Amino acid sequence: MEYLGEQNFQIRNKAFAAANVIPFRYPLRTGRHPCGTLMGLPEPADVRYAGESHDAERPINVVVLDRSEDAAFAARVAVHAGAALLALRAERGFADQAALRAEGDRRSHELLVAELARHRPGDAVLSEEGKDDPIRLTAERVWIVDPLDGTREYAEEGRADWAVHVALWTRGKGLTAGAIALPAQGLGLDSGRPPAVPERSDAPVRLAASRTRPPAFLRGLTERLGGVEVPMGSAGAKIAAVISGEVDAYVHAGGQYEWDSAAPVAVAVAAGLHCSRVDGSPLEYNRADPRLPDLVVCRPELAEPILSHLREAGVGKDE
Repeated sequence: MEYLGEQNFQIRNKAFAAANVIPFRYPLRTGRHPCGTLMGLPEPADVRYAGESHDAERPINVVVLDRSEDAAFAARVAVHAGAALLALRAERGFADQAALRAEGDRRSHELLVAELARHRPGDAVLSEEGKDDPIRLTAERVWIVDPLDGTREYAEEGRADWAVHVALWTRGKGLTAGAIALPAQGLGLDSGRPPAVPERSDAPVRLAASRTRPPAFLRGLTERLGGVEVPMGSAGAKIAAVISGEVDAYVHAGGQYEWDSAAPVAVAVAAGLHCSRVDGSPLEYNRADPRLPDLVVCRPELAEPILSHLREAGVGKDE
């Protein structure tokens, strides 16, 4: 089963509309930035919502509603970086995928770091694409960002399962804000306005699976739950799919870092989903070693059967 392509994101918007999420669009042909000014709300005349008619030449801006300040800021910078990544895709094309991946990582990282330095100058930053500054280990607030989650998918024409992650860790509290932008799907999620997770149907349990490197235990877990695997790209896209109700669970072991999951987990927790390591212990962030190689994100009622099977199968936490 293939994940929805970029051209079909309107189909997936229906699930998010039911979950109380405002989809947005990123027009590529415009004389101004499609998200308007980063810190100012867009002019009312520029606002459109999914389903309304619009002119492809006219920018359509994201409206950040009444949310916590940090979650709103995370949403804005994630969307801002996502728009830049879409523009780069349109500018470069897909002939040289390696160059597109490298330039996408660089541009998005530089944009996020610049905006964080400008608007949150006292906070530390941990970015996949930046040098790890040990000052973050004594900082009160640390932004954990993945400028381009799913670089493989980003460089493949027609794929929409890649994302931008922006999360905030606060000392003594853990993750306190997070946002995921899924630019090619025209969607964004943040912890300040988490969606209501849809009721599960009577259909088989759906488990998000890596389309290139599914873990060895996943087949046994799928059989135990009487479920089906749904292949898709980035970690952010997988967790967003759990949040939206497109799938019911995402279980991973075998290698990730804090930036791969921090922002999606912040949104998932705010939405009421179960999030843990594969042994059921808490996910911890801003550690000296940023490796965080395993996680479980699922509907609450699936946590016990999933964790039970993982214990029986000998799938342990990879320190």
